[in-house]
Amino acid sequence: MDKAKAFELVGIEPKNGKLTPEQIAKVKGLGCLRDKRYEDIFNVRVITRNGKITAAEQKTVAEASELYGSSAVALTTRLTLEIQGVPYDNIPELILFLKDRGLETGGTGAKVRPVVSCKGTTCVFGLIDTYALSEKIHERFYKGYHDTALPHKFKIAVGGCPNNCVKPDLNDLGVIGQRIFTPDVEKCRGCKKCAVELACPMKAASVVDGKIHIDPAVCNSCGRCHKKCPFGAFETASEGYKICVGGRWGKKTAMGRPLSKIFTSQDEVMQVIDRAIILFRDEGIKGERFADTIKRLGFEYVEKKLLGE
Repeated sequence: MDKAKAFELVGIEPKNGKLTPEQIAKVKGLGCLRDKRYEDIFNVRVITRNGKITAAEQKTVAEASELYGSSAVALTTRLTLEIQGVPYDNIPELILFLKDRGLETGGTGAKVRPVVSCKGTTCVFGLIDTYALSEKIHERFYKGYHDTALPHKFKIAVGGCPNNCVKPDLNDLGVIGQRIFTPDVEKCRGCKKCAVELACPMKAASVVDGKIHIDPAVCNSCGRCHKKCPFGAFETASEGYKICVGGRWGKKTAMGRPLSKIFTSQDEVMQVIDRAIILFRDEGIKGERFADTIKRLGFEYVEKKLLGE
């Protein structure tokens, strides 16, 4: 395919002398960010579905980098790949090459950004299936809302446990895996060396008046005490999801604030994310992050909207 046809298919203008700001902005919307050292060299973001790609896809990215870029590939902080050193004239052919092999560029603009997740599905501390949930979020919100313009970018992260390795509470919306259970205190024998108390990293567990007590103000539902009691007081547990909203990282930082409810299904989580994006779209002001929207509208108002109240 000749270059002119490739430009036509991708929908961008060929270079005619120095690149215009409009041309640079257009390709940025396709995931191509100009290398500040050069006038017409770009780094092109390849979406990886939460940091997971197949061996065949890795080979495709490597081949594309050699054919159209500098042969270097960088990782971004949000688990996408960047093919480095791509001349402007090579961008359309690169995008089409990737598309033909099932890969896409993107991850920029005032819209839902690619979701990131930790490895909670396989991690020994993981309490939820982060891969399954983040893939659902990717399909429904990154891809499904791809043409939905928002006041600003909207970042989502899924963490498998309260270790917060992927920093869910520093995203516009973050999901944190929880382990929910109610101790069967009838089975507690008030051991002088309580296995649950020893296992609790938060020091939320203690034996009081001969029975185990969990301080709800200290417990973070990490689940480390699960099945630690030799007499079965901590056997039954269920999967839960804490959702934080209004976090962000950058020039201005904000810690996300957790909603008052712990959710017990992925469907509930998807519903809250849907409501959050729609609220941001409809009630956010152009140029403000979700943290600013929440501050302006009030957390209590936003929480009621997200909980469907």
